[in-house]
Formats: sequence, structure tokens, C-alpha cells
Amino acid sequence: MNLTIGKRERAYELLQSDARKILKLIGVQMENLTIPKCPLYEEVLDTQMFGLSREIDFAVRMGLVRADDGRELLSSLERQVSALHEASMRK
Repeated sequence: MNLTIGKRERAYELLQSDARKILKLIGVQMENLTIPKCPLYEEVLDTQMFGLSREIDFAVRMGLVRADDGRELLSSLERQVSALHEASMRK
């Protein structure tokens, strides 16, 4: 039982780490591109978010992450990216 809980916690930690990497990548892109509507920015964002959603889906199907936790992680990342975008528009 503890082994299963440990694997679930580790899976969620890995997903959180990937979400932080995406947020950092998007932040760096915004600093360097200064144009959030740049097609490259949008392509990277879409690709990264899709990849994370697939990771979350896989973890949910494996029973390592609850579906609502996965959705919340993705929603949280979307809110953070949106806040970064808004902040960059105010510059």
C-alpha cells in the first residue's frame, strides 16, 4: 500500500515539475520575444501544454493520479501562463 502511495506522490511531483518547466520556458520566451502573439510562442505553448495533458492522461489511466488533480494541475498552469501573458502586455 505505501509503495503505491509513494508512486502516486512521485508521479504527481513529476507532473508538477514538468508544469514548472513549461512555465519557465514560456517566461523565457516572453522575455526574449516580447511579442506574446508570435506564432513561435503560440506553437511552443500549444505543444508543451498538449504534451503535459497527455502525460496527465497517462498517469490518470495508470491510476497514479486522480483525474481531478490532473485537471487542476493543468488549469493552474493555464492560469499562470495567462498571468504571465497579461503581465507582458502591460510592459
